[in-house]
This record gives sequence, structure tokens and C-alpha cells, in this order.
Amino acid sequence: MSQKLLLRALKGEILERPPVWLMRQAGRYLPEYRAVRARGGSFLDLCYSPELATEVTLQPIRRYGFDASILFSDILVIPDALGQGVRFEEKLGPLLSPCIQKRSDLDVLKIEGAVKRLEPVYETVRLLRQKLPEDVCLIGFAGAPWTVATYMVAGAGSKDQAAARIWAYRDPEGFTALIDILVYVTAEYLIGQVKAGAEVLQIFDTWAGSLPEPEFRRWCIKPVREIIRRVKAIFPDVPVIGFPKGAGSLYEDYAVETGISGISMDTVLSLQYARDKLQPNITVQGNLDPLLLVTGGKSMLLEAERILTMMGNRRFIFNLGHGIVPETPPENVTELVQFIKQWRI
Repeated sequence: MSQKLLLRALKGEILERPPVWLMRQAGRYLPEYRAVRARGGSFLDLCYSPELATEVTLQPIRRYGFDASILFSDILVIPDALGQGVRFEEKLGPLLSPCIQKRSDLDVLKIEGAVKRLEPVYETVRLLRQKLPEDVCLIGFAGAPWTVATYMVAGAGSKDQAAARIWAYRDPEGFTALIDILVYVTAEYLIGQVKAGAEVLQIFDTWAGSLPEPEFRRWCIKPVREIIRRVKAIFPDVPVIGFPKGAGSLYEDYAVETGISGISMDTVLSLQYARDKLQPNITVQGNLDPLLLVTGGKSMLLEAERILTMMGNRRFIFNLGHGIVPETPPENVTELVQFIKQWRI
């Protein structure tokens, strides 16, 4: 049996203390990351450089001793591999061109060979499996089709995902064609990561909370269920964590219907709801506010203790409700990780 805490938690074991890792644990808040980033070219250049991507993935493991390491990459490597140009601009975020806003626009996507164009990511995974400590679990990931589609349609991030929602309402069959492409490529991409050495997968649906219930079922639950079906057909034992951020009371349906092994809570999800509705059937991950990690000190530790007291004596992984933000003091992360590692049921 594996002794890696994350794998044990995802199998449903009750542990003496929960495993801990943090979304965006490698990134701009770390001075060592900024040093590598300065010589790494563009952000995508860094994602596609196996040696550099491996280095920045390992940095928080060396500094903090997390129980898991998540591959350094980005959810938008998939549209980039499909031939939709992706670039990251300071203060603007990701920009994608041309926008994919109707069915005929799908003709510009280069589906054949897209998965192969992501080979540098698989090489990063292979290097990480060689270099990670034996007790640290390696997480691969991808964006969920709905979230990735919102960027592809708008050509950028957006507050309400209106462009994608309007297309989905106006021409659901055409929008389905885009989602189907993303299901296929995403599943193959995740399978490639597992073949290269990823032990756990996480699917990020950052904009799940913008959809009403019928659309949530169609564009979030259904595509993720199909991705997991395809992955499990080849790797039946690989655990998959889902993160339907903002799904509220639909978290339970997502957990039951997609076939995931673990579910990541956003910051606002009630711990009582998660404990009563989710934990009896699935491992739960979360959900400290990233801004408490910025604040640090007593406020951070009191909330961490509340989360551990409510959730830690069942199937649980400690994490944030979203990713670490750039202004986070690294010493606060040290304090949090030490606190969690000393906590006991």
C-alpha cells in the first residue's frame, strides 16, 4: 500500500492528520520563482520548458515540505495546442486569438496532433517523478471544458462569461461541438500525464458558478463525467479531484454524477454542508481563504483550526478555497504548513 498521504486520503482513509498542499503553491509570491521567471521568456515558454517548469514545481516542496506537488503549467495550454494563439500580458492576463464564437470558427482548430504538441508537459511530469521525494505525490491537471471554452470564446478572461453563455444559449449544438473537442483533447492530455507519471489528477472548473442549474449539468457535469470515463478506461485506479468553483448546492450532484474521487471546496462553501452532504461519500479538499494566507497570524490559524476541527476527522485534504495570490508572504505559508503538520485528530 502506498504511504503517500494524498493517495491514502483519496482512497477514503482517516489519517492522523490530513495531507496538505495548496493551489498555486508554485508562483509569483516566491522569490525563487521570480528569479526563474525572469530568465524563462514568456509565461508559456516557462510552461513548455521541462527543466524550468520542473524547477519551479519543486521550489515549494523544498521550502515547505508539502505532501503533494502539482505540475507547473496552465489550463490554457490546450487552446494553445489546438492552434488558438495564447499569450499572457502583464495586468491584462491571458489573451487568445482568434476568438471562437460560432461553429464555423472551429475550422481553425488543429485537433489532429494537439495532444502530441503538449509533449513538453509530459516531459516535465517525467522529470518530476525522478526528482520528487518518495513521499510526495505528483498531481497532474487540466481545465474543465466549460472553463477553457469561456476563454476561447471571449478571447480573454471575463467577469460573467457572457460570450460563451450566449453562444451556448443561442446555438447549443454548435457550442456542443466545441465542448466535444475539448473533452477529447483534455482526456487524452490527462491520460498522457498519467502515462508520464502523474499519480492524481485535478480538473479545474473555475467558472462553473456562472451557470444556472440546467446549463451546469450540461456544460460542467456531463463533459467532466465523459473525461473521467475516458481516463478510467485506461487508468481505472487513478484518483481525480474535481473543483467546480462556485457550484454551491450543486456540489453534491457534481460529486455523485461525475465519478470523481475527491472534490475541492471553494472559499464560500459551508463546512457544515460539506461535512454532512459530501464527506460521507467522497474525500473533500479545501478551503482556507487565500486572503487569510496573506493576513497570516492568529486570524489564519484560528480559521485553519476551525476547518481541521470540522473536517479533519473524516476523509479530508487541507488546501485553499482558490489559489495562492502573489502578495502572500512566504513566511505565512511556512506557519500554516507547520500548524497543519502538527495537528492531530
